[in-house]
Amino acid sequence: MGRVLISLFAVALAMPAQQKPAQANRVEAANQLEASEAMFDVMTAINVAGFEQGTECVEKTSPLRAQIRNYFRTQKLKSVEPLERFLREHRPDKKADELTQYVSYALSINPPPDFSYRYPVESLPPDVAALDGFTPLLIAFYREAKLEELWKRVEPAYEQALGQLQPGVARAVLEVNAYLRNDTAGYLGRRFVVYLDLLGAPNQVQIRNYGDDFYVVVTPASPDPADLPIEEIRHAYLLYLIDPLSLKYSSVVKSKHAVGDYALGSPILEQQYKSDFVLLTTACMVKAIEARMDKKPALIDQALREGYVLTPALAELLAVYESQETAMRLFFPELIKGIDMAREEKRLDHIDFYEKAPERVRKVTCEAAPPAPTGVAKTLDDAERAYLNRDLPRAKQGYLDALQETADPPLHAKAYYGLARIAVLERDPELGDRLFRKVLELQPDPATRSWSLLYLARLADSQSDREQAQEFYKQALAVEGAPDTVRQAAEKGLKEAFTKK
Repeated sequence: MGRVLISLFAVALAMPAQQKPAQANRVEAANQLEASEAMFDVMTAINVAGFEQGTECVEKTSPLRAQIRNYFRTQKLKSVEPLERFLREHRPDKKADELTQYVSYALSINPPPDFSYRYPVESLPPDVAALDGFTPLLIAFYREAKLEELWKRVEPAYEQALGQLQPGVARAVLEVNAYLRNDTAGYLGRRFVVYLDLLGAPNQVQIRNYGDDFYVVVTPASPDPADLPIEEIRHAYLLYLIDPLSLKYSSVVKSKHAVGDYALGSPILEQQYKSDFVLLTTACMVKAIEARMDKKPALIDQALREGYVLTPALAELLAVYESQETAMRLFFPELIKGIDMAREEKRLDHIDFYEKAPERVRKVTCEAAPPAPTGVAKTLDDAERAYLNRDLPRAKQGYLDALQETADPPLHAKAYYGLARIAVLERDPELGDRLFRKVLELQPDPATRSWSLLYLARLADSQSDREQAQEFYKQALAVEGAPDTVRQAAEKGLKEAFTKK
């Protein structure tokens, strides 16, 4: 399916405008999986105006983002310069916060063409209030760039991507609802919406809770369905369901607030959890549920060491919940009451907190190409290419030039290794033997050393000096970091003498 999506991206901008397809790719009820036209407009505007985060390999991570950026490079729009100036003047201190603030803004506005705020101005999040003045610039760009028409052309690409995301999200929601024994998918008057963003920095999952609206904005790591962040979406859905329970039964939760004092000692726990015990309880509950659902008890200890101090107790009490039939929305207060304060004080008396947060393992979406070799490295690289192409005169001159360009022993070892192989090909085994031995004197890297020893072993075999050959084979096997091909050849050489076929 990933290839289909890429090909769809490739033709999206060339497609004629069409009506919006039926919303077949949507997880219904409390969880809705959607693409936001307002989000698309905001992300397009900032990409055109100088937002560069995650563009190192944009053609691979988001072909659509690459095509949008390339498309607008050919346009001469008067509305772009004011946008560029605004982005420069409102760039946050932390680079990663630039995307965050515009995601918050996109979630706080109504659809085009007016982009009015969905919430009272006095209730806007601080990062959105800081972007005061952006809306008129967005409106001007929307009109001049004809974003309404562009959205209709690219919308099929979003629908295709939503189709890839939907099965995983539906499965995650079903698993959570089953575990919590929800007979409905949420709470009356509240919404849980997952928006797909294809124009932001890759590998992002951002969560927002504005009033009764709970949003998750996902920018995949790549168009590959295997890179979709289903676990993070499940985490957000758990927060959406557990947070109202902590608030509803806050008096019961706060009766255990003394446990929260232990979290103050964590050097990595965010301040919001240290100052709000109800919020801390929600986070600990979600982590405990995840550990139980995934059958990964190690996650419980990790959460504790990060500062989520209630996680072990809640995980144990969840075993009790699982053994009965009452739904979590009814069992929750009894579960909290079950926390044994004396036992927790004993458990938490000495916590080995992490000094720094465990590194999050992220999928590699793009590997930067290694820098082109320069200087003597380029000389050796060119000589090696010539050798592989059997242009021996050119290769020999390259290796000789490298000896003149540097006095570095490991690089000299590479040059002599190249010259030794040429000698062997030119049927001068004596010279080859001397040059391979010279390599061993010059601090060669493991590959060069082990290959030189293998060649020396084979040269000894060719001279019927089996005892010497076996000694070199053994030395090749003893080189730490030797390539597998060398090890396999050396092991074979120990068993039987090498004969050139």
